Amino acid sequence: MTHQVIRTTEAPAPVGPYNQAIVASGKMVFVAGQISIDPKTGNLIDTSDVAQQTEQVMTNLEAILKSSGADWKSVVKTTVFLADMNDFAAMNAVYARYFDEATAPARACVEVARLPKDVRVEIDCIAVI
Repeated sequence: MTHQVIRTTEAPAPVGPYNQAIVASGKMVFVAGQISIDPKTGNLIDTSDVAQQTEQVMTNLEAILKSSGADWKSVVKTTVFLADMNDFAAMNAVYARYFDEATAPARACVEVARLPKDVRVEIDCIAVI
């Protein structure tokens, strides 16, 4: 299996031994979980509001998808990690703006004990180009 590493300065640099995304066999794009880091500053956006955090996460995902040759219509699966399931409605309101309901990807959403840098939301995705 061949793969291509995707890195863009339009999304936050990885903070560990991983890449922003991998394109496998020229078709499958596996995008690493994104949190609300502003790629221009390298810092978390200054808010505890899950809607604003989700907006930054989606912006980061979009930049990585674009860099790989994919877009939101290419996404077939997402996983949403929430620090508090009570944030689901606010996260979902932002998330829903990025997908047409009729063609939205499969999705899992789970509450977790803790997320990197104590953010409220992290999202990863898989796309097919």
